Amino acid sequence: MEEFEQSAFLLHSRPYRENQILLEFLTAHQGKVSAISYLGKSLKSNKKALLQPFSPLKIVLKGQGNLKYLQRVEPERKSYQLSGNYLYSGFYLNELQVRLLGEHIPYDELFGQYQQSIEQLSEQRSIEFILRNFENRLLEELGLTIDYSPIFPEKIHRYHYFPEQGFVPVVSKQVQTGYNAVHLKAIAQEDLSSKDVMQTYKVLMRQIINHLLDGKPLNSRKLFTKNS
Repeated sequence: MEEFEQSAFLLHSRPYRENQILLEFLTAHQGKVSAISYLGKSLKSNKKALLQPFSPLKIVLKGQGNLKYLQRVEPERKSYQLSGNYLYSGFYLNELQVRLLGEHIPYDELFGQYQQSIEQLSEQRSIEFILRNFENRLLEELGLTIDYSPIFPEKIHRYHYFPEQGFVPVVSKQVQTGYNAVHLKAIAQEDLSSKDVMQTYKVLMRQIINHLLDGKPLNSRKLFTKNS
């Protein structure tokens, strides 16, 4: 395979073997890619300093199999600085991609959306807007676009959502479970100015993502609970 330079972000790293680390990157052209990096004594501190989350990188990978070798890494621009809940939100975005993305699958819009999200987190913009926008883009890249069309023709006040069926009306007016139809219509029309609408959007996205994760918890969510 021809080697080429591409933009990347480090999503996750862990020790692999002696003087080696296993890295998971989001790349501009190959999607999520796993690679091994050697940490020789002379390069160890310099390379570790570069291989940090939220740092725009230029990398060159080599190797024929799914597990590549990191041949070269250099900074593309200054690292984004995140702190507090903005940092935990960045970890959440990283973990989502590690858990849900297939390897070596180009995701046309995801890299740009991720970089924009990290930049917005570094500017301490609205966390809820940033996370919902990224989650929505991630689902679309996975082929899971939410179909809101069933909620518009019906004069129904509440809907259940089932991943395999979509939105199903709650017929009984006595039943108060499910999603508020007014909130769902606002989400479909990208009118996210109401806190109640944003809360509904958050719960809906969490339901869908939990389904994709087979109910297995995300470690990054625990950071919000632990530090709230």
